[in-house]
Amino acid sequence: MRTTTLGPGLDVSQLGLGCMGMSAFYTGSGQDDAGATRTLHRALELGVTFFDTAEMYGPYANEELLGRALKGRRDDVVIATKFGTIRHTAGDAMGLDGSAENVRLSLEGSLRRLGTDHVDLYYQHRMDPAVPVEDTMGALADLVQEGKIRHIGLSEAAPGTIRRAHAVHAVTALQTEYSLWSRDPEEELLPLVRELGIGFVPYSPLGRGFLTGTIRSVDQLDASDFRRNNPRFAGENLQTNIRIVEQVDDVAGQLGATPGQVALAWLLAQGEGITPIPGTKQVRYLEENVGAAELVLTSTQLEQLDAVAAPVGERYEDMSGVNR
Repeated sequence: MRTTTLGPGLDVSQLGLGCMGMSAFYTGSGQDDAGATRTLHRALELGVTFFDTAEMYGPYANEELLGRALKGRRDDVVIATKFGTIRHTAGDAMGLDGSAENVRLSLEGSLRRLGTDHVDLYYQHRMDPAVPVEDTMGALADLVQEGKIRHIGLSEAAPGTIRRAHAVHAVTALQTEYSLWSRDPEEELLPLVRELGIGFVPYSPLGRGFLTGTIRSVDQLDASDFRRNNPRFAGENLQTNIRIVEQVDDVAGQLGATPGQVALAWLLAQGEGITPIPGTKQVRYLEENVGAAELVLTSTQLEQLDAVAAPVGERYEDMSGVNR
């Protein structure tokens, strides 16, 4: 697989692998570690080198899974994980904490679970409004100096926050939801990261599975699946949003591809320094996703996809924690 560069000095595979759904939040998560491990090993065989996790996925279980699966292959991979949504300074309670003390405690736990002495890309998962980002970045910069972090990232940060953080220490990558299902970053975030030389990592590049065309009702989802409470999957919103998949499927039919492959190929066509991280627990879907890297969309097809209408409903039930 071809590679791309996320900010100075961090080369990754053109497509990464989002590991969250193997352990948390989605239907079937945490029920088949052996199958997830086979998927991780197959990803390596296919040239995927960029693996995305977080301490809150499980919590902790996903980092442990990744650490076991990548044992003996550490030098072949780029590991990204995240902190800031578990307060280790308050008995490991869920909640935002960007304090210097929590940064260090979080990293120590992640290193132990991942079985490594450094993290290649360490994201602040969500911004803590109680702690200036300059303070958090200062703590992260210290850990870079100690060799425990190679690169610093931010997730779901607002443009002003990104500028402030980047002024303290170089931000290598920004992770934010971006797909044909969520195009908000095009207005401010993408121009900003390109101005500053920051890489962009779209999460949920398949619209939380919606763009694969397989979800037609929330009845297909487990009771614990967080998408049941997502506004875009609710009631009439879901039925209205199916029109997006139908338009993507039309292009897929022209190419003899799947809708998911077309959605990923569209993202890859948005320029250099963009590495989507589609998630899956199963080898067959991994292989399908990786096939998107070889798909070439014509200018007419790109125009057709660019014209797809925005979905109905917010990205999250509560949007207060993003873009700040």
